[in-house]
Amino acid sequence: MRYKQIVFDIDGTLIDTEYAVLRSLQETLKTLCGESLPLEKLNFALGITGEDALKRFPIKDISSALDLWNKNMCKYSQNVTVFDGIPELLERLAESGYKMGIVTSKTREEYENDFVPHKIHQYFSTVICAEDTSEHKPMPAPLLKYMKLAGAGHNETLYVGDSKYDGMCAGKAGIDFALAAWGSHTQSIWADYYLAKPLDLVKVVNEKDKNGE
Repeated sequence: MRYKQIVFDIDGTLIDTEYAVLRSLQETLKTLCGESLPLEKLNFALGITGEDALKRFPIKDISSALDLWNKNMCKYSQNVTVFDGIPELLERLAESGYKMGIVTSKTREEYENDFVPHKIHQYFSTVICAEDTSEHKPMPAPLLKYMKLAGAGHNETLYVGDSKYDGMCAGKAGIDFALAAWGSHTQSIWADYYLAKPLDLVKVVNEKDKNGE
């Protein structure tokens, strides 16, 4: 069976936010905890919700901390870019009739502030953000919610992401997973497909369609 629904993560998959996310988190923690942690100790925050990331620190008011983090993130907006090859990929998938959507750990506000300005959001008909489910990646709830809303079957849905949390979410949801290696910088994460560059996804879906699996 060919894929009908191609679902994307955002950070590290569609847009390159690593620099902005880690440095804004570092700045936030320095203000709130008085300690400047090295960036390599903050990598865990990539791929999970901001709330879950902040809960790992002795912060009493998570809501206020999230607000501060979002304000700090805005300082680095000029460092956030769409990955090379993504606009062409989305256009080609749309032309081929694939439905596309998003499952992200971003809140709806973060989605509007961080992603929509890059002007590729029009390709995605269904968007699941952090507040749309009570459980988050790596649990399967966000993808299961997506499939319910989009009317998508397990065998016809492919999730594309860059983190181990994305892969675990897809695995627990019972759907195939493609690793966006351009954003993860590693192939040590489990995946059904490993994509060195965005347009490699076209080869994957075309092969699936040709074989009629």
